[in-house]
Amino acid sequence: MLRVRPVHFTSRTESWKKLLTALGMVQTEDDGGWQVFDAAAGRVALHPAEAGSGQDGRTEFAVEVGDVAEFARRTNLSAREEGAPQEAGTGGGGPAELVTADHGDACRISAPDGFSFLADKAAQVDQRSDADPGLAVVAVWYTADPEGAVRTLLHIGARPRPVPDNDETADFTAKNGGVLLVRPATGASRSGLGFEYDGGLEPLQERLAAAGITASVTEEAFGSTLHVANPDAGSPNAPATVWISQRRPMG
Repeated sequence: MLRVRPVHFTSRTESWKKLLTALGMVQTEDDGGWQVFDAAAGRVALHPAEAGSGQDGRTEFAVEVGDVAEFARRTNLSAREEGAPQEAGTGGGGPAELVTADHGDACRISAPDGFSFLADKAAQVDQRSDADPGLAVVAVWYTADPEGAVRTLLHIGARPRPVPDNDETADFTAKNGGVLLVRPATGASRSGLGFEYDGGLEPLQERLAAAGITASVTEEAFGSTLHVANPDAGSPNAPATVWISQRRPMG
């Protein structure tokens, strides 16, 4: 299995809970540190951070898998079959390395651009059926090496999907929910968090307004995007808004 589950660090946990709930997500875990919210496709984990710290307002690109060791084996096998460099990760076995994180066993995937992310063992396989069926979690990988990022996501089993704009962007879906985007950028690679909605954005905008959250719709080249004030606004790590893009038809 493969499911999108970025980790967002914030000193404003309650504001994020209010936003995610208004978007139609359902809280499924709360162990005092991690708070996990399920969408119909993908999940978001909130992790508390000290206000003003280097972590506050930062998102980590991350996924969930069923069996961490098997995921690492398949990822490295895919990389070897493609002839990818073997020095990534430790031991020279490929880009995936088994590690022990502070929350348990995981797999770290290292990319040619120096970017790395964790694949954690999924706490559950099925998504919550009472979440808004139109909402998907989007994890974004900004990089100066889009081709390397694309190869890495192919190695982990992400599924390419066509995009209407023929440029350096690349879209993927995860088998068990969520969207992964590669976007060209200058400087060091970094992560981003957003959402995608399959349907008109006006009902979602009204639902946010009912929760006391102001959102504005922007018309863009390939669809509409709903922009919501980021609860972490003011942190040097946080963009001004959280975006929810309308799912773009590929026909």
